[in-house]
Amino acid sequence: MTGLKAHTFVISRTDSIGDVVLTLPVAGYLKKRFPACRIIFLGNDYTKPVIAACAHIDDFADWSHIRSMSYKEQLNSFRSFGADVILHVYPRPEIALLAKKAGIRYRIGATGRFYNWLHCNRLVPLSRRRSPLHESQLNLRLLSPLGVPSQLELDQILALYGLTQTEALSREFDMLPDKNRFNLILHPKSKGSAREWGSDNFAALANMLPADKFKVFVTGTEAEGSLLASESFFEKAENIVNLTGRLSLSQLIAFIGKADGLLAASTGPLHLAAAMGKTALGIYPPIQPMHPGRWAPVGLKASYLVTDKACNDCRKAGSCHCMQEIKPGEVYARLQAMITGTDKQNQHNGNP
Repeated sequence: MTGLKAHTFVISRTDSIGDVVLTLPVAGYLKKRFPACRIIFLGNDYTKPVIAACAHIDDFADWSHIRSMSYKEQLNSFRSFGADVILHVYPRPEIALLAKKAGIRYRIGATGRFYNWLHCNRLVPLSRRRSPLHESQLNLRLLSPLGVPSQLELDQILALYGLTQTEALSREFDMLPDKNRFNLILHPKSKGSAREWGSDNFAALANMLPADKFKVFVTGTEAEGSLLASESFFEKAENIVNLTGRLSLSQLIAFIGKADGLLAASTGPLHLAAAMGKTALGIYPPIQPMHPGRWAPVGLKASYLVTDKACNDCRKAGSCHCMQEIKPGEVYARLQAMITGTDKQNQHNGNP
C-alpha cells in the first residue's frame, strides 16, 4: 500500500463514547502521515458530537441511519464514501461485508474475527482481550498495513486527539465555572458501561473538598440524575451544582473544556477530559480486560486509582468490592497531588 499520497479513509467504530475518544488518535496519526487525506468516521449518531469536535475528521457517517436502509441503499451509501481504505476498529460482520461488496480497495481488520478472513484483504494479528497494550495503542496497530510505524508509546498519543473544535458553551453554563476555584466535575454513573465507585463515595468526597478551593459539578444523563436522587446523593453531598440531565453531549464536551478536572470511573467523560488536557482521575477495578492497563485515561494530566491485587469476583457482577476499598480520603489525596503537581504516581502514559 505504499506510494499513495492522497486517499480517503473510513474509520469504523460504532460503539460507545469512550471507545470513540480512544480511536481519535488513529485519525490524528493518519493526518500526520498523510496530510492530504480525507477521513470519514463511521459511527453511531449519539457519538457524532465527539467527531464534530475533532479537527482531524472530515465527515461523519451515521451507521444507525445506514443500517435502517435497504441493502441496496446501504451498498450505495458505502460506495458514496469513495474510500480507498476502511479500518475495522470495532468489527461488525455486516459492515465488513458491505465494505467488500462496495469495492473498497483496502479493507483492514484483525485476525481475531473469522469474518474478517472472508471480507478483509489486509489482516493484522491482534487479540485485544489477551494483549498487554492500551486500547488506543491497539487501535493504532491496525495501521501497520499502510507501511507506517504503528507501535506508538502512549506519550506519543497525547497530541493526536485533535479535540479543538468544541462548540460554544451556552451562557447559562458558561457563567458557572469560578476562575478563583478549581472547577471539578464528578461523574458518578456510567450507564452500566463500567464498574462504579458508588454514589456514597462520591458524596463523601464532595463533602471533603474545601468550598473555598473547589467548585463541584455533578454530570450525567437525566436518568442517571434520577438514580442519584433515589440514592439520596443530592441530600448527602453539599455545595454541589447539579447538571444531570441539563447538558447535551456537545455542551458536556464544551463544559469539560471550561472546567479544570473530572473524576469518574472508566467512562466516556473521563476519556474526554483526559484528551482535552484536563486533570482526569479514574477509578478502576483490578480485573482484565476492564483494568487501567487497557482503559486508563490517556492525557497530560491523567491518572487512575486501582487496588493492587488480582481479583475476578465482580466479573459477572455489577459492583466491585475492590473499588469500594478505595476510600474517599485516598481519592482526595491523589486529586490534590495531581493539582499541585506533586503526584509521583502520575499515570498520564496509561501504564499500570
